[in-house]
Amino acid sequence: MVRSLSARTVANLGIASALALFLGACGSYSLPSLSSSPATAPEPAVTPEMPASIRSDEIVGRWGLASYQSPADRARTEAAAKAQCKQPYVIGAGSAGGVVMHLADQATPQELRLKGSPSGKNYIGPPGPAGGEQDREIVSFDGRVLVTRFIDPDAATRYGNMVYVRCAPRA
Repeated sequence: MVRSLSARTVANLGIASALALFLGACGSYSLPSLSSSPATAPEPAVTPEMPASIRSDEIVGRWGLASYQSPADRARTEAAAKAQCKQPYVIGAGSAGGVVMHLADQATPQELRLKGSPSGKNYIGPPGPAGGEQDREIVSFDGRVLVTRFIDPDAATRYGNMVYVRCAPRA
């Protein structure tokens, strides 16, 4: 009986040692489909931020504001925006070189950036890639009239094309 007990102990120790070796070998081998190493899951390429063709100081100031849905209403909307200069919308200069404006559905204005894109379009929005969900596209800008449209389809439907007409004479 003593003999079978020690044989069983030796066998158990042998199995435990073999298992330890086997598990140790498994730790050094990784299957590509199960591994989460950077080599198998490359990071998406981060595109460098492009400068906008419009400088932030060009849009800082006091603006009359109105909006339209139909392009046929643009001229009438520009006149309505000019009439709003009695209560202007102020686009301020940000401390980090951006502009201080409201995002869609936000009560508090915040500093936003002017961003360019490879397609030549300009955007105003929070830091991040140009054309992001919270951005607005600058549809047109001639120094006196700025027209923007939100990228988010829901905000674009609710707000339409925003027309800003400069209140002060052009400098």
